[in-house]
Amino acid sequence: MIQSIVVKTAPNSRSQAILQIGPLRIRAALGRSGIATRKREGDGKTPVGSMALLYGYWRRDRGPKPVTLLDMHPLGTGDLWCDASTHPAYNRFVRAPFKASHETMMREDGLYDICIVLDWNIRARRRGGGSAIFLHVARPGYKPTEGCIAISRRDMHRLLKAVGAATRVDTR
Repeated sequence: MIQSIVVKTAPNSRSQAILQIGPLRIRAALGRSGIATRKREGDGKTPVGSMALLYGYWRRDRGPKPVTLLDMHPLGTGDLWCDASTHPAYNRFVRAPFKASHETMMREDGLYDICIVLDWNIRARRRGGGSAIFLHVARPGYKPTEGCIAISRRDMHRLLKAVGAATRVDTR
């Protein structure tokens, strides 16, 4: 099992990166504002840190359950993620109906068809410290994320076979 995934900003682009896993290198997208030490809700920054891979979600209607040692949960139409920093469910999975600000997990663009929750502001939550920092499927052309790390669907399937709860993502 892979113990560490190192994320380094790609040359000449603060919103693209290379994930280094031993000798393997994978192209990735980062937040539109690049990697930063001070992460705030909505700033478009990918946080600097060492984050555990906690668990994941996948869309059953778009493919079989990924092969991985991580706990994976199927997404449904009412599945949301709270991004309202003053709400008690901030940076947590929630179900519709939900009135506070949130993100829909079953996206039409396919970004969360496979989505791994990284331990950013989860176990030790800080109001306004950033929510929904995921490892997810990249947009075509590796366009910037809102602060997540995104890789191709093919690379996601390859990576998931080799990671588990002891794996950490280290951004620099």
